[in-house]
Amino acid sequence: MLILATLERGQGHGLEILRRLEIGGCGLLRLKEGSLYPALYRLEAARQVEAVWEKEPHGRRGARRRIYRLSPKGGRRLKEARGEFKSFTSVVGGILGVPA
Repeated sequence: MLILATLERGQGHGLEILRRLEIGGCGLLRLKEGSLYPALYRLEAARQVEAVWEKEPHGRRGARRRIYRLSPKGGRRLKEARGEFKSFTSVVGGILGVPA
């Protein structure tokens, strides 16, 4: 769901998504490429993200990158997940005695 939330802010390639997650997590969330790409592939297979190969490397050397964006189905799933997360944090907060 973190990947979907990141793509809600705009499309990006894998390393850009990773960087956004690290910045969003204030440096406390450290992910590896080895865990990001399989998750992107699963989200693409589930049609929650769409991906295209960039047409040109845009003035840089190296291989073309795959650009990911949130699909309408992914947007719906993200909305559901936010509701589920809110319910979960409410329940756990109640158990821990944290005011809502």
